[in-house]
Amino acid sequence: MSAPGPSATHPRVRDRPLAVRSATFRPAPKRHIPNLDAVTEVSHTRTRSSAAFFAVGGFWLATMAGANLATPLYAVYERRFGFSHAALTIVFATYMLVLASSLLVFGQLSDHIGRRRMMSAGLATASLGLLLFALASGIAWLFAARAVQGLAVGMLGGAASAALVELDPRPAEHVAALVAALAQAGGSAAGPILAGVLAEWAPAPRVLCYVVVLAITAIGAVAVLRIREPAIVSEGPWRVQRPYVPRPMRARFARLSITSAAVWAICALFLSVVPSYAAELLGTRNLALLGAVSGLILASSCAAQLAARRVTAFAQAQAAGLALAAAGLAALVAAFPLHSLACLLIAALLAGAGHGIAFLAAQSEINVAAPADRRGEVNAAFYTCTYLGVAIGVIGTGLLTLTVSLSTAVTAFAAAMSAVLIATAAWHLRTGRQRV
Repeated sequence: MSAPGPSATHPRVRDRPLAVRSATFRPAPKRHIPNLDAVTEVSHTRTRSSAAFFAVGGFWLATMAGANLATPLYAVYERRFGFSHAALTIVFATYMLVLASSLLVFGQLSDHIGRRRMMSAGLATASLGLLLFALASGIAWLFAARAVQGLAVGMLGGAASAALVELDPRPAEHVAALVAALAQAGGSAAGPILAGVLAEWAPAPRVLCYVVVLAITAIGAVAVLRIREPAIVSEGPWRVQRPYVPRPMRARFARLSITSAAVWAICALFLSVVPSYAAELLGTRNLALLGAVSGLILASSCAAQLAARRVTAFAQAQAAGLALAAAGLAALVAAFPLHSLACLLIAALLAGAGHGIAFLAAQSEINVAAPADRRGEVNAAFYTCTYLGVAIGVIGTGLLTLTVSLSTAVTAFAAAMSAVLIATAAWHLRTGRQRV
């Protein structure tokens, strides 16, 4: 979409005498060349729409919910298809690995084909992933479905986050960043809860939840094409987004990336093996309960992000978030010998609050620290490190279950991750004191 040209309603044209406006052969008056940044700002302002803004946020939330519907059903798939906890974690991590790659491939594509087309393609791909889950008859179907979902979120994420900024009806209040964070965390929380409820009390337990969200994402794939294109489409060559971190900020980047990878790895544990862990701990197969336990960590994260959205002491906030996450892991380990649902719920609440505070502060600090002309490359590196760290943590835990019990594997993960959390929190505090 190009910037609008002058019209009869433009003040520079409207204020001229009629004779000047209608003369054919008279020399043209000296023209003022407008500031291009101002023209771009006018173009973006004209595309801002509350309805389109919340539609994009809502469909992104639905996509993230769909990507996590399988969480309470993994234990069912294990029993039905006969695979191990290790295979389960590799199925789960397939999503992360494909997502990290697709973010790099599709990171800049929406600048060239438009946000609407990229979001529509992402939603259509998400619908395909849900269809594969609904038709699943073996572990190969689960691998395919998770890979397609990772591709879909990678396609949608960059375009949707950019579209929210461009459509934000109150840009001065930075609503776009909050809606983007809540779409991801809120959708990831809603998915397991919805799937658990439908699988426990509705017909077709391994199909219905996917069909419901598939219908929403399919509608979204068509609906986003009807909103006005919010971006000015670039005419330059498209290239794969290259991760890059400028040398002066590499130490800072490492600190922030470790924070992000650590707290997301804890969430991934709750979304992958914790349902099976909780089933053993509580001696239950109630899918609604297992889904609620998994979803609670990200629901708590959403609440924490809302509470901490105005915090600007980023280093101290990340240290506090990492400490809460470590406390959550301690409660998770204590829950098994105590056979305590209360301990398990406290673990989810503490780890979720820690995730929300630490990740929001890390993302905010990355945005502030990255040079404006390198922000896309720095963010690409940030998310690549995050998802690769998550995949390594989840797969490592799964491989441990080949030689030790699930509870022992979770304890080992918690011990190793707690050491990382405490060391990184100390790094944040030391850095914060140096800046003061």
